[in-house]
Amino acid sequence: MSSWNKIINDLNNELAQLTFGQPVTHIYNPLEYARRAHDQFIRKFGDGMKEAIFLGMNPGPYGMAQTGVPFGEITHVRDWLGIECPIDRPPMEHPKRPIQGFDCPRSEVSGQRLWGFFKDTCGEPEVFFTRFFVVNYCPLVFMEESGKNRTPDKLPADEREALFAICDRALVRIVDRLQPKLIIGVGRFATDRAKAALDGRSPSIGTILHPSPASPAANRGWAKAAETQLNALEVHLP
Repeated sequence: MSSWNKIINDLNNELAQLTFGQPVTHIYNPLEYARRAHDQFIRKFGDGMKEAIFLGMNPGPYGMAQTGVPFGEITHVRDWLGIECPIDRPPMEHPKRPIQGFDCPRSEVSGQRLWGFFKDTCGEPEVFFTRFFVVNYCPLVFMEESGKNRTPDKLPADEREALFAICDRALVRIVDRLQPKLIIGVGRFATDRAKAALDGRSPSIGTILHPSPASPAANRGWAKAAETQLNALEVHLP
């Protein structure tokens, strides 16, 4: 099985060969400039085999883009996961989306909901990570000139296909590394990408509602909805 370090290095090297055009003007890769924090996350919680992987889409501008941790809302990363270190800056920084690392005053609602749910149900992070892990399908953040976030599914078809081919390969290697029985897509995009990347292979694939504040269903009570969906998948958090 590939080491985490090799998986991430290979992923970064492949992603660096891609080019993206308008309307995308800025691209951040926190697996590069926030690598120290991400490595802390891997060292603390990414060892051994896992029962299931929670799979997100790509970093949010106030989550993983700032902390290097998937769904990495600052308070939970620092105070619950116990991860904090200096964060460098991307080579070309968007003036409206500065990287302030753990000093960023903004909070990512999706990460607040996801990690808050795991904290409330598991208590200590070790209880959660003994069985589970969290990764993003794509590590890149795409921004338009206005500062608007552009999700990978909204890229032009040729750019999207090249990106997805790289991310598919990385996901397969992560699955080989962690040997989960189940992939839980956090939202429909991640679920569909897991099905495409792992076509005909183990593990099983399920889905839960994405905790984004842009989702009316999530705003009506995301934690309860996620718990119901996990129970249907026979995944019971302590």
